[in-house]
Amino acid sequence: MMTMTRIEESTVSTHPSPTVLLACELSERTWKLGFTTGLGQRPRVRSIAAGAVDRLVEEIARAKARLHVPVDTPVVSCYEAGRDGFWLHRYLVAHGVTNHVVDSSSIEVNRRARRAKTDRLDLEGLLNLLARYVLGDRRVWRVVRVPTVAEEDARQLHRTWETVQQDRTRLINRLKGLLVAQGVRLPVGPAFLTRVAAARLWDGTPLPTGIVDRLTRVWTQLHGLNQQLEDLAAARAALATDTTTATGQCAARLQTLRAIGPGGAWVLATEIFGWRQIRNGRELGALVGLVPAPYQSGEMARDQGITRAGNRHVRRMMVQLAWSWLHYQPSSALAQWYQRRFAGGGPRLRRIGIVALARKLLIALWRYDAAGVVPEGAVVKATTLNAATV
Repeated sequence: MMTMTRIEESTVSTHPSPTVLLACELSERTWKLGFTTGLGQRPRVRSIAAGAVDRLVEEIARAKARLHVPVDTPVVSCYEAGRDGFWLHRYLVAHGVTNHVVDSSSIEVNRRARRAKTDRLDLEGLLNLLARYVLGDRRVWRVVRVPTVAEEDARQLHRTWETVQQDRTRLINRLKGLLVAQGVRLPVGPAFLTRVAAARLWDGTPLPTGIVDRLTRVWTQLHGLNQQLEDLAAARAALATDTTTATGQCAARLQTLRAIGPGGAWVLATEIFGWRQIRNGRELGALVGLVPAPYQSGEMARDQGITRAGNRHVRRMMVQLAWSWLHYQPSSALAQWYQRRFAGGGPRLRRIGIVALARKLLIALWRYDAAGVVPEGAVVKATTLNAATV
């Protein structure tokens, strides 16, 4: 009994070293800063101009004095991932702050139908979650893995390609929509303006001048995007594969498989495989959002499809690679599995199957990159084998 008393007294007298907790609520014009040293303490809230990092450092020093902690007290901060990106994280780390960039969609929120929401309330909630996270509750949110400047910069080329392609699709749909509104259907091709000039309405009259001018302007924008795509394709083709880096090695290794071209290889290498540490296939699927989202409550159970909570660039590319895999690797085990399970169904079943195939293919490519395990039945490009032999 005396021994137990001594242990309890020793436990009570032991206090952890103080830590200043800082939560940042970032907006376009102002940043709200909340400071505290733990749960149950009223936070010190200050506002500074957006991007005023010099004021941020000053407020950290003032908060330490206000909270009566030593000047060398460590600071742990957090902010939600958003438009400000990762530059603030790098700045804070360079100034000795332990910072966490938080996935905003993973933050706990009140489930009441009408809940009060202000920047101050969001800041206080973020500060409480940070305190719980520091105490060891790792389930309160998901922390974003921050890439280095070089790793982040390597993703810009294929993301630009993706953005230009989306803009191009948007303009093509706009051209078709404008024509359909006039009762005219024309293919969008090189001779589009010539076809527009020769097009006639239902009564045989030419298209009105206003709609022709608008179609011409949209076509000019589309022509510029087509030129950008050609330039981006040339830049991607000329992209040198630096085999001294992990990203370059990954991109080169993936391209040894038939059905995987430079575009898909660089997306996978720069977005995930080249710099992230993947522990298992379940983690990889969750990272890309290709895992099921079941819903079960009492006797009710239903499938909500995939979570779609992850890297949308890789998710989009994997669906494209899954279709390519069926075409170029028909004898592989993955393609045969798809043919048995989904090929004989309707369009909806085939779409479900291609997503399932994309997840399996992603895990197979990760194993091939990490451990050199060739997917069962997959064919390696002959040119690669010849080059390896030489």
